[in-house]
Amino acid sequence: MAFYSNAVTLFLVFLLVLICIKLLTSLPKKLAYRFPPGPTPLPLIGNLHILDIKRQDFTFMKLAKKYGNFFTFHMGQTKVVVLVGYDAVKEALVNSNYEFGNRGAIPVADAFQHGQGVLLSNGEVWKVTRRFTLSILRDLGMGKRSIEGRIIEELQFLSEFIKSFNGEPFQKNVFTNAPPNIIYGMLFGRRFDYSNPTFKKMVGLLDDIVILIGSTPALFSNVFPALKYVLRTPSIILNTIAELNVILKRQFEEAKSSLSENDSTTYVEAFMQKDLNENKTEENGKIFHEKNLLASMFDLMLGGTETTSTTLQWGFLLMMKYPHIQKKIHEEIDNVIGTERVPQWDDQKNLQYCLAVVHEIQRFSTIFQYLPHSTLTDTHFRGYFIPKGTQVIPLLTSILYDETQWETPYEFNPNHFLDFNGKFLKKDAFYPFSKGRRVCAGESLARMELFIFFTGLLQKFTFHPPPGVDKSDLDLTPDVFFTMRPKHYTICATLRQ
Repeated sequence: MAFYSNAVTLFLVFLLVLICIKLLTSLPKKLAYRFPPGPTPLPLIGNLHILDIKRQDFTFMKLAKKYGNFFTFHMGQTKVVVLVGYDAVKEALVNSNYEFGNRGAIPVADAFQHGQGVLLSNGEVWKVTRRFTLSILRDLGMGKRSIEGRIIEELQFLSEFIKSFNGEPFQKNVFTNAPPNIIYGMLFGRRFDYSNPTFKKMVGLLDDIVILIGSTPALFSNVFPALKYVLRTPSIILNTIAELNVILKRQFEEAKSSLSENDSTTYVEAFMQKDLNENKTEENGKIFHEKNLLASMFDLMLGGTETTSTTLQWGFLLMMKYPHIQKKIHEEIDNVIGTERVPQWDDQKNLQYCLAVVHEIQRFSTIFQYLPHSTLTDTHFRGYFIPKGTQVIPLLTSILYDETQWETPYEFNPNHFLDFNGKFLKKDAFYPFSKGRRVCAGESLARMELFIFFTGLLQKFTFHPPPGVDKSDLDLTPDVFFTMRPKHYTICATLRQ
């Protein structure tokens, strides 16, 4: 009995020693983690009591004046590090792009993307899917003459649609019609008429999702995921996504019926071919499957429609607000390419004022406040040591409005992108597509669309407020959803003589 008692005692002592060794070996690393300073959090809610939940960028830019351009903010009980201003964000996303290269969590979106696609995924899924997506989009013409032809063709359809209003007022949503057809053509291999019920349904559902994801209940659900069991908005988002997926599944079922083993003319066909080949090889686990296809299609539709459409809406609102800038654009177009030939991508070399205006629209409108990142490894940054998996907010607004980079950051000023001789001037602080590992996959496509659609419409039309509306009445304060949209407006377009 004494032997048994001694053995148990020795075992417990041995176990205690192992636990102590484990704690002692991990303690130095835990003690070494050092977050930058920030506002003192309250229990449970952290720093939410000082956060403007809709204009988080304004709160963070204000806090940076007190705590510096790299500080800690408590989103509920989650520690987040915030990067404010050009220097801090560039140092993280460009100079330390690997360490800050993971996508941060957006729980209301993660609930339907399931870690798939190209926007919210991480690890091998993200690496393989993004590489495949870039390759296929380039094969389908992204950044090439072939896609330029489709954009010019779509410009003609949009011009005719605007012309059909005969100078009468129409809503800003008209500008939403053209960009979807470019990405839908790459996804499905077809163009939709603007009155097509399927087209209108897809555009409408995407619009609903953008509004819902940026709503106050959804933003609070991102901080406290358990709220999804209490609030209705997360379930409404899932139902809306399910409704969109019904349409998408119908589209790729049609593609499957004509699928060949070797040739593909659309993104969906290429993805399905990859799915079949992967089924045969099963290398590194299965990545090309239906969930990833749906998630990737959603990401491309969102990126290929919402951002470009919203930027165009901002652009023509600003043309109404600043008619002297619109007049200068008209003069440059008339003098350089005339009124007969539609603008082409190569014309940006000579339409330098137009190019500057397009860039300034993107800078001024700041479509995204930020898209969250997270640290891929334990990371030393600016004298601090933050652990792997830390949520990171690289504040895009703070770069595009950085007073050290722009002469009049809060004003619409195309001179930001012009030198003393009126030539286009590239600016390092131009971050509307983000930078680093998570830079927008469709940047080259979006830039081409914006230039051709914007200059092409201004070649044909003069845009002005409806009768009885003065330009001083036009409101440049955004409606804040998942993106920053201009408030509702109506606009008139008259044919130029």
